[in-house]
Amino acid sequence: MPGRFFEQWQVGDTIAHAVTRTVTETDNVLVSALTHNPQPMHLDHEVAAASEFGRPLVNSIYTFGLMVGVSVSDTTLGTLIANLGYDALTFPAPVFVGDTLRSESTVIAVRDSKSRPTAGIVTWDHHSFNQRGELVCRCTRSALIARTPA
Repeated sequence: MPGRFFEQWQVGDTIAHAVTRTVTETDNVLVSALTHNPQPMHLDHEVAAASEFGRPLVNSIYTFGLMVGVSVSDTTLGTLIANLGYDALTFPAPVFVGDTLRSESTVIAVRDSKSRPTAGIVTWDHHSFNQRGELVCRCTRSALIARTPA
């Protein structure tokens, strides 16, 4: 099982996720359509060309979902009981079609669950960078993780 059990996490553990992804226009349009987001800055090349960016911005929900999604196989695949929350979500730099994103995760907290003796809570700081090394997305994520089965 790729995901780690609760006891296998320590504060400071950092994982550079192997999966990278080049963002396509289809990714951007599909996520915008699925989330009912009609923002012209994502979908209308003429409107976006007149903006300070000169081209469409990738929908930030896609950027966020990609960052967290690529972390799953290295962090919680098969060991997650529940995601408890996401905090401090920021997008410090824009993402454009053609950007290749890579992500990493660092454990910032580990504690026992007060309500479930068979689980604990792990909090990660997730970061995603473009091909130029610019930070494009960041958040903290807390999850209830199973302990190693007896």
